[in-house]
Amino acid sequence: MLTWWRRRFWKRDEAALAELHGLQPATLITGATRGIGYEFARMVVRSGGSVVLIARSESDLQRVRDRLLAEAKDATDHTTPSITTIAIDLTGVDAASSIRDQLGTLNLYIDTLINNAGVGLSGHFADQPPAQIDHLVELNISALTRLTQTFLPDMLVRGHGGIINVASLGGLTPGPFQAAYYASKAYVISLTQALSYENRGQGVRFTVIAPGPVETQFHAQMDAERAFYRRFLPAMTARAVARSTMFWYKLGRTVVVPGVFNTILAICLRILPAPLTSPVVAFLLNPRDDEK
Repeated sequence: MLTWWRRRFWKRDEAALAELHGLQPATLITGATRGIGYEFARMVVRSGGSVVLIARSESDLQRVRDRLLAEAKDATDHTTPSITTIAIDLTGVDAASSIRDQLGTLNLYIDTLINNAGVGLSGHFADQPPAQIDHLVELNISALTRLTQTFLPDMLVRGHGGIINVASLGGLTPGPFQAAYYASKAYVISLTQALSYENRGQGVRFTVIAPGPVETQFHAQMDAERAFYRRFLPAMTARAVARSTMFWYKLGRTVVVPGVFNTILAICLRILPAPLTSPVVAFLLNPRDDEK
């Protein structure tokens, strides 16, 4: 019944389906060499699915591939998994089409797209180098959009598939001192919700996750370790975030806020009067000098 409901408006197109015949399904994960992306990859491999790992570093991809293969070898109930790696800079305009072409030569199609790659920036917006802002917009917004545009049409033809976008709890509110990052995640949440409605009943699931702090190197890389929220907000493990996401994704939830504390915080952010939102968030995000 649930499958029928998800495809209630889908119309079979034999000619379009014929063009996709003979390809094998796979899950594509960007930013797959660490953190949440790596945990998604572990889950797919453990379930016996084929996975395509995307990152910039060939050596990091090979390291993760070897690690996943070693874990699969230790499991007695799985054969050798299919793990494809593609080293590419997603900010390139032709990156998404290049990935699609490479997968075509391998007779693979993307059944599930997980847009996890992203970067953050902390500090005064006016002080941040334009090149860093441009890179954030290209990776967090443009690359995600191009990948979605590239792989969504075939999902609609098949009447099956799904897209998981990784946003942030910050996408629910303005973020003084992480202005560009919060704005980019607001875009991701809005886009996912809109696409979910546009394509309702076509068999394609859309989920966006909005986690709070996660136990990864992400906050250190964006120079946010001195912000008060790093002391105040408890961090979830990347594995817990990935598991929560997949649970709700399979049930068809569009917006997922992993963790009880984060769920409560998200509710508070939504009901907080608008004039108070920015001051409260600014207090949490403002980088502070190290204590003497």
